[in-house]
Amino acid sequence: MMARLALQLSRDKADTLLLLAATLLVLGPHAAHLPPWVSLVCAATLAWRGLITFRGTRMPPTWLLLPLAFAAMAGIFMTYKTLLGREAGVAMAVLLVAFKMLEMHARRDLFVVIFLCFFLLLTNFFYSQSIAMGVMMVLAIIALLSAQLTFQYSGVVPPLGRRLLLGAKILGFAAPLALALFFLFPRLQGPLWGMPGDATGARTGLSDSMSPGNISNLAQSDEIAFRVRFKANAPAQSGLYWRAVVLGDFDGRNWTHARRRHLGESTQLSLSGTPVDYQVTLEPHGRTWLFALDMPGSVPVLPEQAALTPNVELRAGVPIDKRLRYDVTSYPTYQLDAGVDLPEAERYLALPRGFNPLAMQAGLNLQREPDPARRVEQVLREFRDGGYVYTLQPPKLGPNSVDDFLYSSKAGFCEHYASAFVFLMRAADVPARVVTGYQGGERNPVDGFTVVRQSDAHAWAEVWIRNSGWVRVDPTAAVAPGRVERGMARTLAPSEQSGIARLGSLINLQLDGDSLIGRLRYQISAMNNGWNQWVLNYDPERRQGLLDTLLAALGNWRNLAALAAIAALLVVARKLHVRRQADPVDALYSALNVQLGRIGLARAPHEGPNAWAQRLAETPLAPDRKERLLRFLALYSAHKYADRAPDAALLTTMKRLLGTSR
Repeated sequence: MMARLALQLSRDKADTLLLLAATLLVLGPHAAHLPPWVSLVCAATLAWRGLITFRGTRMPPTWLLLPLAFAAMAGIFMTYKTLLGREAGVAMAVLLVAFKMLEMHARRDLFVVIFLCFFLLLTNFFYSQSIAMGVMMVLAIIALLSAQLTFQYSGVVPPLGRRLLLGAKILGFAAPLALALFFLFPRLQGPLWGMPGDATGARTGLSDSMSPGNISNLAQSDEIAFRVRFKANAPAQSGLYWRAVVLGDFDGRNWTHARRRHLGESTQLSLSGTPVDYQVTLEPHGRTWLFALDMPGSVPVLPEQAALTPNVELRAGVPIDKRLRYDVTSYPTYQLDAGVDLPEAERYLALPRGFNPLAMQAGLNLQREPDPARRVEQVLREFRDGGYVYTLQPPKLGPNSVDDFLYSSKAGFCEHYASAFVFLMRAADVPARVVTGYQGGERNPVDGFTVVRQSDAHAWAEVWIRNSGWVRVDPTAAVAPGRVERGMARTLAPSEQSGIARLGSLINLQLDGDSLIGRLRYQISAMNNGWNQWVLNYDPERRQGLLDTLLAALGNWRNLAALAAIAALLVVARKLHVRRQADPVDALYSALNVQLGRIGLARAPHEGPNAWAQRLAETPLAPDRKERLLRFLALYSAHKYADRAPDAALLTTMKRLLGTSR
């Protein structure tokens, strides 16, 4: 369709439309993150340019474009409160490219647009580095190269398909060098372009506080939080508690991060049982916490110093603003602060005055039971048998959120159950706190990685029992055991599910590995993971490992001999291929040059067949021989330059003429 339209347009119009198409491929993905007004202005500007091209009208005058450009820059400043930084800079560059399309008066302006598009093409990777974005940008590069080549032709322009193929070939010629630089050249660390705050912008993820609703909001996101590769057999689904943040302070509605008041206090952690070794590939989340199975027994080795807090939380030295990979060893069997007394016990018993009087009285009634472990069991039994519902869409709660949940709505998500349970435990004189993180994960049978998504965000509780220490208690499991055993996606009703899980429920499809859709989903996930592991997360360690492997391989004489033999075979195969593809008419032309070179009449480097024939016509030669030579060169010239199809008997005739001209 596009090629047929190009044939109906003049060359200038067709070239401009090709440049417009290439520009759209570059600017289109930016619409996902730009303010809507910027995208609308760009779309209107490019549509205006297309209309001018079709109608053949004049470009808008400078006195009209300048106010529009200044108004756009003012809009950028009002939107971002600055003209510096990544976000404002990209928005300005997008607008300037669109406006430049209306100001192309000379050949130089065409190349300015193309070079600006090459720069903006790179900025798309600031926002997405997915395989789909990579494929789209490859297509954009081919389109830009084809547009650049188009403006170089001074005569007949090849068809669009041939120009696109040539652009793809140019990109293919550059690919080996690009791959060598990627795998062997040292990588730049940190953001490529932007202000210091650009890399730590807000991202979806856990917070250092919890109130009813914020974890249930995360549960509706299918974004990947991290991937895990277990070095041996993975624990059961019910044992995948990924510890992140300990919340110990409560103001009546919000639970906030618990920090030890006494810095000298030390944590007593006793580890036992079979350790679990695994590697975590963590997506950037803009915070410092790392995720590990309950209970981490080692601190990961990171470029930025990591540490284990007194509450046994893994923390990095700086916010995680890029994909991070680290190794951890965890122990499912442990004792934390086991002893007769708990340091800062009063903190984990504290409750705000004037809130939740009904729950406070219920906790005081629990104190009639002398055994703290039995108090825990009584509350869990009430959750299990009291008509409570596990849902992502609970009713709103008032100021006494725990009372409203326990005695009115009886419907909530994990943060509702964890908050109410810890409140009751503290009122019952049992030290307790909330722990947030993730629970579960989906194992991909294709690559063996366990994928933990934002929808796996979870909150549970820890209670302190004398001589046992902090013990994990998950009150959600008492209400919805399937949440822990099978994962959240299989526990919620279809109306509350999100993403692929909801689609599968609506059309009654199973998304496990036995179904076609399930296998396809796992394949795509494994492909994305491979892209992340080997392309996006190709760090100095992997580069050094690759170099060490290459050096070790090249240091072996057998490997060197094998490489030399392969190189020789490739050279021979290339020569044979070239010889097989050579034009036999050109071979006869070269043979004639060798033949006449013996008598001093070889073709000069600057001579074509016609000029050579003219010189031979003026040279004293036997008339019959001269006639055969001139006939040979005329046939060759017609074969190379005539627009008619070559004669089928041409090769036989030229061979005969060459043989009789000796």
